[in-house]
Amino acid sequence: MKNFLLPKIWLLLLVLAAPALAQTDLSKPIPFDPNVKKGKLANGLTYYIRKNVEPKDRAELRLAIKAGSILETDEQQGLAHFMEHMNFNGTKNFPKNELVDFLQKSGVRFGADLNAYTGFDETVYMLPIPTDSAGLLEKGLQVLEDWAHNALFDPEEVDKERGVVLEESRSGRGAQQRMRDQYFKMILNNSRYAERLPIGKDDILKDFKPEVLKQFHTDWYRPDLMAVIAVGDFDPAEVEKIIKNKFGSIPMPKTPKKRTDYKIPLDGATNVAIVTDAEYPQNLVQVIYKQPEFTEKTLKDARTQLSYQLFNAMLGARLQELTRQADPPFLFGGGNYGGFLGDLDAFTSIALAKTTDGVEKSLQTLLEENARVQKFGFTQSELDRAKSSYLNGIERSLKEKDKTRSDRYVQQYIDNFLNDGSAPGIEFQSDFVKKEIDGIKLAEVNKLASQFITDKNRAVVILGPEKAKDQLPTEAKVKELLATAGKNVTAYVDDTKDEPLLPTEPKGTKVVSEKKLDDRLGVTELTLGNGVKVLLKPTDFKNDQILFKATGKGGTSLFPKDLETGDFASYLIGSGGVGSYSQTQLQKFLAGKTVNVRPYVSELSEGVSGSTNPKDLETALQLMYAYFTAPRKDEPVAQGILSSQKSYLENMMKTPTPEKIFSDTLNAVMTSYDPRREPLTPERVDKVNLDRAMEIYKDRFKDASDFVFTFVGAFKVDEIKPMIEKYIGGLPSTDRDDSYNDPDIRPMKGRVERTVYKGTEPKSRVSLMYTGDYDYNPENNVQIEAIQEVLQIKLIEALREEESGVYGVGVSESTDKYPSGHYRMSIGFGCAPENVDKLVQRTKEEIEKLKKNGAEQKDIEKFVAETSRQTQVQLKTNEFWRGYLDNAIFENEDLLEVFNEEKHLKEVTVASTKAAAQKYLDDSNFIKVVLMPEK
Repeated sequence: MKNFLLPKIWLLLLVLAAPALAQTDLSKPIPFDPNVKKGKLANGLTYYIRKNVEPKDRAELRLAIKAGSILETDEQQGLAHFMEHMNFNGTKNFPKNELVDFLQKSGVRFGADLNAYTGFDETVYMLPIPTDSAGLLEKGLQVLEDWAHNALFDPEEVDKERGVVLEESRSGRGAQQRMRDQYFKMILNNSRYAERLPIGKDDILKDFKPEVLKQFHTDWYRPDLMAVIAVGDFDPAEVEKIIKNKFGSIPMPKTPKKRTDYKIPLDGATNVAIVTDAEYPQNLVQVIYKQPEFTEKTLKDARTQLSYQLFNAMLGARLQELTRQADPPFLFGGGNYGGFLGDLDAFTSIALAKTTDGVEKSLQTLLEENARVQKFGFTQSELDRAKSSYLNGIERSLKEKDKTRSDRYVQQYIDNFLNDGSAPGIEFQSDFVKKEIDGIKLAEVNKLASQFITDKNRAVVILGPEKAKDQLPTEAKVKELLATAGKNVTAYVDDTKDEPLLPTEPKGTKVVSEKKLDDRLGVTELTLGNGVKVLLKPTDFKNDQILFKATGKGGTSLFPKDLETGDFASYLIGSGGVGSYSQTQLQKFLAGKTVNVRPYVSELSEGVSGSTNPKDLETALQLMYAYFTAPRKDEPVAQGILSSQKSYLENMMKTPTPEKIFSDTLNAVMTSYDPRREPLTPERVDKVNLDRAMEIYKDRFKDASDFVFTFVGAFKVDEIKPMIEKYIGGLPSTDRDDSYNDPDIRPMKGRVERTVYKGTEPKSRVSLMYTGDYDYNPENNVQIEAIQEVLQIKLIEALREEESGVYGVGVSESTDKYPSGHYRMSIGFGCAPENVDKLVQRTKEEIEKLKKNGAEQKDIEKFVAETSRQTQVQLKTNEFWRGYLDNAIFENEDLLEVFNEEKHLKEVTVASTKAAAQKYLDDSNFIKVVLMPEK
């Protein structure tokens, strides 16, 4: 099902103008966005070009190929994916690893930015590239051309990459993979898709001849199956010229191999798979109603798809509402009609059951809710809310048409090429939806239930733990439920409330002090009559977005005797609604509004974070005010949350996974086995007291005078000020001088090593930690960040490219100023058990080189380029500034420090990195935790 109305597309994407229709002729084809240059070269290659200046001086490049694992012969299984890997290991213009080296020097991060993926039907290469340096964009397009037809297939590089791909395969092994292998053929009707998982088969990956890989490339890497997509801040005419020059000469085979369009047959049957595994802790239920794919070609199809989206929204809301009961039927439930695989769509109902013996109840509830819609349909009020929310989303996209990021656009053009997906542009979308949505009546949407939910082509998949397999329903019981569930359902009752969020309006207080901070910040600081400080930073980064956050000091650290209740306090109270509104009623009240407000109480702080737009700012401030002054305790909702949490934990304890035990062990040594950091257990959940949670919550929010509010986004100071005075100025104030208590929880000192033996698969996990006291300041921060990035580069080169021993390796650093200065440098990777010692030793050797010699100058240049490029983009986002200002105030940092980055980056030298490595990679405080399979 390819459509231009799917939320992931219309909410995030696209712009553009198409002539408005005075009266919609639904027989017309869906138009293509006129702001996109779409063309085809003589050799059959398709291209899409769009100028977009968000972000400035950047471009997003893609190479999409209609060739994935479905096209592999028996002896090629896994080689579509292997081919993707090889394109990063040597091409005509970028031999060996020169491609990654060049891009890193240009500020492009391997993995985070530069990447690719292989699916059943396609391979897509992704390259974001700066456009502010001479020749970089053309060099980026040269990379795409090399990916298209200039792979080298160096036998040495092929053999080295075998180990990397086999490690990627190893990383995917486990309970879910073993269970998937048992039910996949059933849900895919024994089609070719069931036999062509992109990762392939290990025995083939180990021994295939390079010629077999070359043959796949020869057959399928050809221009008629390729598209080049370029979106960004550039001259489209110049990009088109480069594309024609570089890609126009790629030869088309004289006798191209036919690309078979493989199908998934429908036989009308109902199939059931009940699968268990000794390492699977949860209980999952999935009911799949498969149907032929619905394709959108005409405007009538687009209107039909709009009705599908309204159906999905209403059913999803109902299932979510069920989780707010005292005894929810499942931990999570969902229902949705959409694309499935190959040439099929599916209506899918899914639930995560609370217990194994609750699987039957979860399945029955899903079937009953489906039957309820079939018998009684939705209500008019549900449809009105769904339409309102839909229109609100598309209106926001239209307002942001000149602020949409390039990476949001490219996926739509990829879908257009690969799947004939629609791409009309947001202006046409908006006009079309506004004209057609009112005409979609309740009866029309209600009819869809019988279309989606039938007794043909059904598949039921139940996954559970091996220990409790006798408690799972039998296949006969499942089929009985399919035949009988829902016979006694009654009509849905829509529980709504329509009254002001605030029964009485706040009196508020006036601004008593107003000052503009440094011009570079563009921030105005207000002090209100109740003592609250407010930072206002108007921006033009988005046209319809306002982000805000309020932070006060204290948090749960002030309640050491209420650990469990404190941890749950804001979740339980926040889930209770506000004032006279339950959470369910509140969500319905907010339908069609851009309002998201969330209170929180963390260990050291408490506050409220939110997002809205200029139109709904006052509603967001009212809700914020209500969370401060009128929190609501909902006993059934809290009971349901806690019972679900207990069920989840009980499942995890009955069937502890290798990953859980490894994580718990690492957490224990990183917190010196402090009981306050012990994993949550059902017994600890029993200690949570709702009344005490309300007391803690009220204590933290009864005085706003020590809070600092930060607002960033599309507003003017003078226009927002009256609402600030009314709602924030009206918050309670006792002028207390609050802070937090230091929990004094630190990692174990000295050299600590732990080995966990758990799991049946031949796979290991390694975590290495360097920790210590830290003098938190900008000068030290940039040095430890440099060490982290350089070590990441070196370990990828050493462990992946040279040793072929890992698929990926992660290096991260974290530094704390409060409650005390401390740093952690973490290294983690997965590998074969027999390679653990060798790879740990190689890691230590790379660290010793860094401590002895410092970073190589070329790696410092990569770090500087990547950091600078990343900051250039971040400084133009509301998210960055909300977080930066809030953190700087909390940590008492200089707000102007953000403008000193260039100076600090110049301080990173070979000598400084040598000193930093000796200081922060000191193994006198070293933690090593390894996961090994059971003996």
